[in-house]
Amino acid sequence: MTDSKTILGIDPGTLLLGFGIVRTNGKKAEYVDMGVLDLRKEKDAYSKLKAIYDCISQVCKSYSPDCLAIESPFYGKNPQVILKLGRAQGAAILAAMEYGVTSVTEYAPRKAKEAIVGNGAASKEQVQLMLEKTLGVKLESRHLDATDALAIALCHHYESQNPLSSAKGKGGWEQFLKDHPDRIK
Repeated sequence: MTDSKTILGIDPGTLLLGFGIVRTNGKKAEYVDMGVLDLRKEKDAYSKLKAIYDCISQVCKSYSPDCLAIESPFYGKNPQVILKLGRAQGAAILAAMEYGVTSVTEYAPRKAKEAIVGNGAASKEQVQLMLEKTLGVKLESRHLDATDALAIALCHHYESQNPLSSAKGKGGWEQFLKDHPDRIK
């Protein structure tokens, strides 16, 4: 029995969308591929969504990922940004699910940076450097959206290896005692 998985990570965007793929076997992870979809020349928001769908469909056809890890949209100063990112995220998720991905997990940008670098406020360059060291590959510096996506995929691998990840945020000691009355003496 093998515990191998192919994880597709996506850093959604409406100007640049990054994707990164790692293949895991037990605790080991290896670099497979990464890339950027440049959407800056698309004429409107809907053609961008179609391009995202087509790109992620092709990535899924090529690599048959088992799961998708995607960066969650974060609220900035302009509420329209979160709407646009949510649409980009939705197009990518739909494409992945139509090609057999059944597990989708969202990660905040800070969570992925913390998992890779140990600091949620790390720069994109620091993330790239740590990915190079961890995965043993040289990554192109012009692909910072792709390295962010690769970090999200690797973050998902780390989280799936962490036995405590499913227990987080469950209410503290009071909830633990309610869930395990046999532990009270």
